[in-house]
Amino acid sequence: MITNVSILKNITILYAEDEAALREITLNILKGFTKKQFVAQNGAEGLELFKKNELEIDLIITDVNMPIMNGLEMIKEIKKINSNIPIIVATAFSNTEYLLEAIDIGVDKYVLKPIDMKKLLQLMSQSLLYHELKDLYIDQLTHLPNRNRLKQDLKDNKKGLMAMINIDKFSTINDLFGESNGDKLLLEFSNTLKKYFLKNDFTLYRIEADKFLAVAKNYDQDIQNLYDISKNFKDYIEEDPVIIEGNEIDLSITIGIAKNGEQHAYKYVQRVITYARKKFKPILIYNDSFNIQESFESNLKWIKKIKSGVKNNCFKGYFQPIVNTKTKEIYKYEALIRYIEEDGSVVSPYIFLEIAKKAKLYPNIIKIMIKEAFNLIVNKNKRVAVNISFEDIASDITMGYIYQILEEYKEYTHLLEFEILESEEISDFSEVFKFIKKVREYNCNVGVDDFGAGYSNFNMLINLDISYVKIDGSLIKELDSSDNQKIIVKTIKEFAQKFGFNTVAEFVSNEEIYNQTKEIGVDFCQGYYFSAPLSYDQID
Repeated sequence: MITNVSILKNITILYAEDEAALREITLNILKGFTKKQFVAQNGAEGLELFKKNELEIDLIITDVNMPIMNGLEMIKEIKKINSNIPIIVATAFSNTEYLLEAIDIGVDKYVLKPIDMKKLLQLMSQSLLYHELKDLYIDQLTHLPNRNRLKQDLKDNKKGLMAMINIDKFSTINDLFGESNGDKLLLEFSNTLKKYFLKNDFTLYRIEADKFLAVAKNYDQDIQNLYDISKNFKDYIEEDPVIIEGNEIDLSITIGIAKNGEQHAYKYVQRVITYARKKFKPILIYNDSFNIQESFESNLKWIKKIKSGVKNNCFKGYFQPIVNTKTKEIYKYEALIRYIEEDGSVVSPYIFLEIAKKAKLYPNIIKIMIKEAFNLIVNKNKRVAVNISFEDIASDITMGYIYQILEEYKEYTHLLEFEILESEEISDFSEVFKFIKKVREYNCNVGVDDFGAGYSNFNMLINLDISYVKIDGSLIKELDSSDNQKIIVKTIKEFAQKFGFNTVAEFVSNEEIYNQTKEIGVDFCQGYYFSAPLSYDQID
């Protein structure tokens, strides 16, 4: 009884057979069960047909003894192109000595001549079903086991020693060189992995687009040995660029390593690689002292608190004065977000702001800040500056809200300023230009915040229609002890003066730093030397 032959109706086959009569009879039957057929009279024809129509062909049926190129020779060449293609060999009983070789090169099934068509159709459906199942566990690009296979393997093995290898900023490589070149790079990368993490010692997996995993087959192997192998691999990869289609592609990678005897190794290696990237460590071995678990628990706690805090008005604006450097008189305030606990204690944004951004909750906070700023502007007639990121500017929803509230309070918008965070990557300056032009229509001033912390693009300052630049605190806080910092700050001041915008120094924490900023000629100052951030009620 033939079962599952319905799977054949949508497939395309390549059929190679040199005997004309047998080829004609078999082909006529196959036409009734399959969608399309490519036919070859020998292995050489079959190989050429496969090369031209690889993306169409789902399954190959081939004779063994054929002129010019026999079936096994053809299979070997095809397997170099696509090692996963299902193949069935048809052979005479007298040629069964070829079967061992056929199995060795990856043939799925064989059928003896004269061909029993019911048997052939059954083998075709079985082979396709097998490969369909196999595809669930094999990465189609690198032919390495995938995440699904890893999950199955981890169930069977409680002990684990492994290294996770992550290509840094792989999406940027795709953007620069195209996805096809990115795929070729991944294939080259996986082949190089095999040379370092040898098959006898490790099982390699591709678990995400740019993440690979090497699992030691011997749990008792010294973890330092795995570290040494990982370091040698990293040094090799980063020493010379990879050449893809004549393009030199420089790679950097991060590797996390973990060992655990209670099925926690995979969980730990995922955490340690994230921790390594955060700490700018190229290779890091998991250690309980990292307190990664506590960090994750804290993140979960704060995600819940942020969501609840938005609903229950737990976020409040605090405002730090920015003073005229010469007179020390308050010119404006920078709006800063704070979380107010139930007991009244005030939590700094350092604790929760990055979590809010990663959890996609930050748009709620920028909306609160705009409201808090206008509350101070409208009721106490103060000038207020609000930080805004490129992510905010690129968000239609956030910008829609901001433009709506600017329209609502347009008689007060001349007292509102926006500080664009220079330390964040700006991927589309046209959006920034559009934002500045729009808020300028409401007479809002615009500045660049954190200048000197990120890309420090002087050309950007020239092209943006800004009123001031805020010099990053990392340059200001050592101004009283570092001559190099003085030179950088002075250069920024002179540049700003030349092109007609003011400068603001943040992190002015003592009189000596204040005197240095005054001597350099920075226009405005901000920091604890003048005042800590104040609540709404503390401002007259």
